[in-house]
Amino acid sequence: MQDVAVVGFAQAPNVRRTSGTTNGVEMLVPIFAEVFGQTGLSKKDIGFWCSGSSDYLAGRAFSFISAVDAIGAFPPIHESHVEMDAAWALYEAWLKIRTGEVDTALVYGFGKSSAGQLRRVLAMQLDPYTVAPLWPDSISIAALQARLGLEGGLWSEKDLAEVAARSRGLDPAGLLDTPYVADPLRAHDIAPVTDGAAVIILSSAERAKEFAERPAVIRGIEHRVDTPVLGARDLTRAPSAEAAAKAMGAGVGGVVEGVEVAELHAPFSHQELILRAALGLDERVRVNPSGGPLAGNPMFAAGLARIGEAAKQIFTGSANRVLAHATSGPALQQNLVAVMEGLD
Repeated sequence: MQDVAVVGFAQAPNVRRTSGTTNGVEMLVPIFAEVFGQTGLSKKDIGFWCSGSSDYLAGRAFSFISAVDAIGAFPPIHESHVEMDAAWALYEAWLKIRTGEVDTALVYGFGKSSAGQLRRVLAMQLDPYTVAPLWPDSISIAALQARLGLEGGLWSEKDLAEVAARSRGLDPAGLLDTPYVADPLRAHDIAPVTDGAAVIILSSAERAKEFAERPAVIRGIEHRVDTPVLGARDLTRAPSAEAAAKAMGAGVGGVVEGVEVAELHAPFSHQELILRAALGLDERVRVNPSGGPLAGNPMFAAGLARIGEAAKQIFTGSANRVLAHATSGPALQQNLVAVMEGLD
């Protein structure tokens, strides 16, 4: 099987609200042009297209079909879609190239969270019989998770503030004096509601040098899922993240060995601490230099953006081995982990 490399990445501005439609077209057209400009490719050069989005978030059926308007009607394309973060669309595209079916692929994700009440929309992913009817919102569930860690002595509110300050570029002094949104989480601990989109171009490693000076070769990528029953798992851990990392190599230590930068999809400050522990990341690893989801969390694009931001560290020569992570579901239920290296 042939190796696969990230050769281009672009994302729309992460903003609180956009005036465009919920199908993402207005956000996607400029970043498609940007990533084509980076790589020298055009629509006719792409062997496979795959997207990630959500009809629930868009409030319309088959919203991803409308998004194809951003690509154009001709020439015809080979296209697929996942109803989740586009990091999982990238996994599907990675498989297409690995198996030799195509040698280039474009992956994109988009979400307009401002179109509805995000906290309420995310409650729809919970167990439809015993949990969803209670309408526990995503922030309240995360607060329960954070409280369990505090009571268990795994972290302190100061630890959370330090994560938030680094991610958001804030002065940590005074953060602990701000009011709670959902005890023990304060506003700085919670990813902002964000509209946005992201796009990545993949190619076979054999052709990658045609499109990028320093491509980011995907050395391993896996995803695993935990039970959706919140009371049936330890919410202070991320077993599926650990299992995904272990599946790529000889234990977590083997996966993170030599990793210089990690982009973690942690929408809440305490979840970064959970993921650091699950993936075995120590203080030598720079985490979320982009700011991560706490600086901007476009639904169904933020996980793909973590892969793109990690790849950018390789494009620019800032790192040679990086780790990217994406999550889906409540309280870090499902996790995808990828490791990339520079192709010099």
